[in-house]
Amino acid sequence: MPPIADEMSDSALRMTNISLTFADGTQALENVNLNIQSGEFVTIVGPSGCGKSTLLRLASGLLAQTQGLCDVDRTSLGYVFQDPTLLPWRTVRRNVELNAELAGMDKPSRQKAANAAIGLVNLTGHEDKYPKQLSGGMKMRCSLARSLVLQPNLFLFDEPFAALDEITREHLNDELLHLFQNQHFASLFITHSIQEAVFLSTRVLVMSARPGRIIAEHAVDFSYPRHPDIRYQSDFAEICGKISADLKVAHS
Repeated sequence: MPPIADEMSDSALRMTNISLTFADGTQALENVNLNIQSGEFVTIVGPSGCGKSTLLRLASGLLAQTQGLCDVDRTSLGYVFQDPTLLPWRTVRRNVELNAELAGMDKPSRQKAANAAIGLVNLTGHEDKYPKQLSGGMKMRCSLARSLVLQPNLFLFDEPFAALDEITREHLNDELLHLFQNQHFASLFITHSIQEAVFLSTRVLVMSARPGRIIAEHAVDFSYPRHPDIRYQSDFAEICGKISADLKVAHS
């Protein structure tokens, strides 16, 4: 495993024999076992509708599993959605302060934390802009900063860059890895992009079609920091090829 994951040994998220059946009888998940250590970046890929996002909602407490155990500290959890979900009447600074405000942090402390988070995501100078004045990439940076304010131990990412163009997406991948390397949080990341999964992750998990099960796991042993050009190396392409083959099985 890469050095970051080796430095920590405690579990940030553990799911044991998780299954979920909805009220209409649809079985979304079946016997999912997942363990993410502090300092790991784990990505899940799989067919549409296989339950990837459902796993995030279970981890966050937005849903409850039908059976199994989910062990996670929800007091130290950040959730970044595909839609930035910014409040249009608040400036960047006030949007970034929101989670800290809801958590009861006093105004001087949350302003200090917000300024630090804004700096981390390279939005310094845009603090007084409103969401309508931001590009798609800047909106996602603002959403990420809002979660960074409380310095969570675990981040849940639900396809946060899916709606962005390829160049912006790759640039934000680079910035997210820089944050990961320096903040040492654990991550569970959902994406449909195999290349994105391999570039970001310490491990990539492949889920089957519904009911979702984890059918394959791939360690990504490239060290951090990762140069953007790693995407064009033969060993990178080899891992992508193996994951692609597993996804074909998942769809069958």
